[in-house]
Amino acid sequence: MPTTVKRAPALPPATLRYHRVRKSVHFFCFLAFLALPFFNIVRFDIPRQRFYFAGYELWINEFGIIFFALMFLMFVVIVSSVFYGRVYCGYMCPQMIFSEASIALEARLGRWLNKRKPDWSARARKGAAGAAFYGILAMASVFLAFAFISYFVEPRDLLRRLLSLDVRTAGGISGAAVTAITFLDFTLVRQHFCSTVCPYGYLQGMLGDANTLLVCYRDEQRECIECKKCVRVCHMGIDIRTSPFQIECVHCGECIDACEDVLRRLGTKGLIHYTWGERGREIGGQEPWYRRMGIRDAKRWIVLTVLLFYASGLFVALSMRRAVLVRVAPIRTTLYSVAPDGTIHNQFRFTLANRGRNPAAVLISMRHLPGARLMLAPNPVPAPPGESLQGTFEIAAAPASEMREVNHFTIVTTTIPDETSDNFSLTFLMPARKEIP
Repeated sequence: MPTTVKRAPALPPATLRYHRVRKSVHFFCFLAFLALPFFNIVRFDIPRQRFYFAGYELWINEFGIIFFALMFLMFVVIVSSVFYGRVYCGYMCPQMIFSEASIALEARLGRWLNKRKPDWSARARKGAAGAAFYGILAMASVFLAFAFISYFVEPRDLLRRLLSLDVRTAGGISGAAVTAITFLDFTLVRQHFCSTVCPYGYLQGMLGDANTLLVCYRDEQRECIECKKCVRVCHMGIDIRTSPFQIECVHCGECIDACEDVLRRLGTKGLIHYTWGERGREIGGQEPWYRRMGIRDAKRWIVLTVLLFYASGLFVALSMRRAVLVRVAPIRTTLYSVAPDGTIHNQFRFTLANRGRNPAAVLISMRHLPGARLMLAPNPVPAPPGESLQGTFEIAAAPASEMREVNHFTIVTTTIPDETSDNFSLTFLMPARKEIP
């Protein structure tokens, strides 16, 4: 009598599909890539020597704030590598996002023409699909190159260069070069960049440890049915079963979905998982929240503390920053001058830098120099937004018994409308009494 093999009932599909999560993250990262320079969230304006961060316009002389901003961004990369390994590569890297988009576009164009034009020859359909593919990529390369160069050149200025087909200035040449590189990347390089040129994979290999997130294959019960679907869906063309430490692996999780999809139909769970290290636990489960987030040892508390330090320093520096920077200094090429009426004149220089977005004005006054008058028009001095200007003014005083050769006084500057003030301790010089006519 023939025996029947009972097949285990199929399990319900996995509730978490990493492919859908990745594509959602890709979409939002693409929007962020476009928005960051246009809203001055992060942008280096090389021609104007400005660094924009979180909406603040930082000037090149604000080294302290720029230092904290760059260190904060650097430690964000370090923390993400220590905690989550190559997840940035699979989920947020623009190179990976655009490479996968170009592959998907090429495949969809081929399928669309095969469906809509079945009466065409295979060669004609392939040629038409290729022409459409390269045409769309050419336009996309111009658009993405414009977005990338906008991180370094003001977008409106860059648009003017693009519309005038500028290939003479540095901005125009850079835009043309990036467009060509982007087109070649999408058509020829794609994911090969990740395993050959990109240094992040090698950097992550140095930063990762036994508790760093990995995509790991585990089959202690030898349940693998050798369907090879995990290999077929891998964009990098690797077999995750070989090792979780392959430089090509970007931790995208596509192989996890593939294994779950096949084995759940056979009544068992998948054999590929996100794990905390090669021998660590799978993600999720009943653990304290901080361990589920990846804080699993003292090293991670330390790097988070360093990141918090730089974030706090950046926050304090930005909160103490004034929109209008004022400097006042004496001009000592000529110590003093004597007018025909006998009054003594000293000359001073002021520098104003309006680093904000709104127009302002600076009122200059003086204290502790009785009988003297400040000669400056107009006063308050207008300070247009985003501009730096210099000017001079004079202080005149008649010789008096209480005046000495060196007289200490204070210049007070008040910014309008912020009502912030600065005090500058200066000296007013007069000739010796025997020299006064």
